[in-house]
Amino acid sequence: MEHLTDKLLIESYQKALELNLSKEFIQLIEEELHKRSIQPSIKKTS
Repeated sequence: MEHLTDKLLIESYQKALELNLSKEFIQLIEEELHKRSIQPSIKKTS
């Protein structure tokens, strides 16, 4: 994941949440976001 740009990482995180991908996968992305000190704005969908 270190090869992804910050923007692409955030977009991937938002899409993973939108698609309800596995919690383990989302957690991996969250760990990388935390490592980079990034707080993505979460778009909640109903």
